Amino acid sequence: MAQQENQLDRQILSCSICLDLLKDPVTTDCGHSYCRSCINTHWDNGEERGGYNCPQCRQTFTPRPVLGKNTMLADLAEELKKTGLQAAPADPCYAGPADVACDFCTGRKLKALKSCLNCLASYCEKHLQPHFQSAPLKKHKLVKPSEKLQENICPRHDEVMKMFCRTDQQCICYLCSVDEHKDHDTVSAAAERTERQRELGLRRQTIQQRVQDTEKDVKLLQQEEEALNVSADKAVEDSGKIFSELILLLLKRSSDVMQQIRSQQETEVSRVRELQERLEQEITELKRKDHELQQLSDTEDHNQFLHNYPSLSPLSESTHSSSIRIRPLRYFDDVTAAVSKVRGRLQDILSESERKILQIVYQVDVLLPQPEPETRADFLRYSQEITLDPNTAYRRLLLSEGDRKVSYMRVDQSYSNHPDRFTYWDQVLTRESLTGRCYWEMEVGGRAVGVTVTYKNISRSGNSHECRFGFNDKSWMLYCEVNSYSLYNNSIKTPVPGPVSSRVGVYLDHSAGVLSFYSVSDTMTLLHRVQTTFTQPLYAGVRVCNYEDTAEFSKLK
Repeated sequence: MAQQENQLDRQILSCSICLDLLKDPVTTDCGHSYCRSCINTHWDNGEERGGYNCPQCRQTFTPRPVLGKNTMLADLAEELKKTGLQAAPADPCYAGPADVACDFCTGRKLKALKSCLNCLASYCEKHLQPHFQSAPLKKHKLVKPSEKLQENICPRHDEVMKMFCRTDQQCICYLCSVDEHKDHDTVSAAAERTERQRELGLRRQTIQQRVQDTEKDVKLLQQEEEALNVSADKAVEDSGKIFSELILLLLKRSSDVMQQIRSQQETEVSRVRELQERLEQEITELKRKDHELQQLSDTEDHNQFLHNYPSLSPLSESTHSSSIRIRPLRYFDDVTAAVSKVRGRLQDILSESERKILQIVYQVDVLLPQPEPETRADFLRYSQEITLDPNTAYRRLLLSEGDRKVSYMRVDQSYSNHPDRFTYWDQVLTRESLTGRCYWEMEVGGRAVGVTVTYKNISRSGNSHECRFGFNDKSWMLYCEVNSYSLYNNSIKTPVPGPVSSRVGVYLDHSAGVLSFYSVSDTMTLLHRVQTTFTQPLYAGVRVCNYEDTAEFSKLK
C-alpha cells in the first residue's frame, strides 16, 4: 500500500514536460501544473506557431497567461525531496514533449499510434479502434503520427486540401479549384502523388543505377591504385637494382683503373730505380778511377809514372744522362684527363637518359584526360596558392604582399648570395612546384611583364639565353606589353592576338601536357595554348623588365 501511495505521489508531483519533481510549480487556467521554466520554454517555442496551449489537455490560451506559483504543491514537493522521493519514471505509453499525443485522451494523454488524414486527428491504440471497425472509417488514410495535420487544412476555406494545382505547384481544397484556381491545371492530390511517386521511382532507379556504376568505378579505381602501387614498387626496386649494378660496375672499373695505375707505377718505379742503381755504381767506379789517376798524376818519379801508366784499367762504357730519354713531367696526368673525359661523356649520357626516363615516368597516366574547364568557376576549382621565392629574385626586384607581388626598383635590394638567384636577367621563380591540374591569375602593371612557366633546372648565373625566360627549351613565357601579347619558347617569338587585360590567367594540366594562357576580365578569352610533354615538375615565374613594372599573383580562394 505504501508503495502505491509513493507511486501516486510521484505522479502527482511530477512535471509532465521534464518528468522530474516539480520545481517552482505553477498552474495554468486549465488546472494542470508544471515547472515554471518548463512551461515558459514550451510557450516560448510555441510563439513561433502563434499559440499557447496546455501540453496535457491541449487547451489554447490567448493571450499568453500570467502564471502564478502553486504554493501548496511547492511546499509538498519540498517536503518530499527531504524524504528522498524521486520523480516518477517516464511511462513509455504516455506522450512526452517530443511525442504526438492522442487528440481524444482526457487527462494525461497517451502516445498516438496513427494520424488520420481524413479526420485530421491523431489516435492512441484505444481511440483508433473505430477506424478498424466502422466501414466508413476504414476508408480513411492512416499514416504515422504527425503534428503537421493542420497544414492539410486550407487557411482560406477551412477545408481539407485534397486537390493540387499544377499551375501554382501547391495543394488546394475543392473550393479553391473553383475559385481563384478556376482556370488552372488542377488534379486530385492522390493523382498528383501517384505521378510524383512514379517520377520518384524513376529518379530512385536512376540514382541506384548511378550508385552501382559509381561503385564499379570505385572498385576499378581501387584495382588501378593497387596495380599502380605494385608497378611503382617493382619499378623502384628494379631500378634500384639496376642503378646499384651500375654503381658496382663503376666501382669495379674504378678499382681496375686504380690497380692498373698502381701496377704501372710499380713497373716504372722499378725501372727507374734499377737505372738509378747502375748510374750510382758507375759514379762510384768513376770516382775510384779518378782517384787512381790523381795518385798517378801526383807521382814525382818520372820512371815510376811511366812504369805504372800502362797498367791503368780501361774505362767501361758510359751510360751518360744525355742517353736517358725522359718523358715530359706529366706522368699519369693523361690518365686523369682520360677519366675526366669519360666522366663528361657519362654525365651527358646520364642527363639524356634521365630526361628520357622522366619523360616515360610522366607519361604514366591511369585516368583518361579530363575535359578542359570552360567557365572561370571551373578553372577556380584548380586554383593554386603561389608565392615567390626571394632566393631566386634578381637584385633589383622587390617582393611584397606576402611574397606574392614583385616590383622593379632602381637600386639593388639587400639579398644575400644564393646559388638559385638570377644574376643578370630581371626574373624570379615561385617556391611551389606545379604538377597535376593548376590554375592561377596574375595582375600585371607597367610596360612589359613576362608571365612564365619553367623547369627548376633553368640556369641562373650569367646573361646567356639558357638563363632567360622563353629563350630556351626549359621555359614558356607570355610577354605582356601595353597593347599586345607574344609567346616566347626556345627563342621563338609567336604573336598572340586577343583582348589585352591587366589580369592574365594560366591553366596547366601537367600530365596532359597542356599549358593555356587567358585574358581575364568579365569573361575569359583563350590567348594561346601549348601542347607538349612535360618531363619535370614546373614552376611559375615572372619577368619585370622596366622600372616601376609590377606583377602580383591574385588571391583566388
